[in-house]
Amino acid sequence: MHAVDVAVLLIRIVVGGTMVAHGYNHIWGGGGLAGTARWFESLGMRPAKVHALLSGVGEIVAGAALFVGLLTPLVAAFIVGTMTVAAVTAHRRNGFFVFKDGYEYVLMIAVVCTAVALVGPGTLSIDYHLGADTALNGGIGAAIAAVGGVLGATALLAATWRPLRRASTS
Repeated sequence: MHAVDVAVLLIRIVVGGTMVAHGYNHIWGGGGLAGTARWFESLGMRPAKVHALLSGVGEIVAGAALFVGLLTPLVAAFIVGTMTVAAVTAHRRNGFFVFKDGYEYVLMIAVVCTAVALVGPGTLSIDYHLGADTALNGGIGAAIAAVGGVLGATALLAATWRPLRRASTS
């Protein structure tokens, strides 16, 4: 075992655990699924309840899979896609910094997931023990995560994002 294996494990645990917590919060936290659906509706995601449920379940599943290092480039793509959707719908208009509700945080998660897909899940992963850790590492893994995530987000937004138009004041 090398330091890189431990480092990527720590990253997978923190980012994967964060995604699980985030998904859990979408379904059972605060205002629950209904509150998340209302928020998604205000962002222009249609149908909001479907998006709220699928984002919550998807974040829990992808986060758990990243946590244990299973199907790493694919779950990284899901997380990149989720962060891209969040950046476009909720954070882009607020600028960069997270303290202004900007896209800093979601960008960081997307890039970290792409980096994990680039270097691979490490020897402390299920992918490694299944012999699937090297097949999609490197540029292929990073492309699956980054390009796959952004293309998936683009398709989702094109099909279902209908933001409310603000009345012009001219």
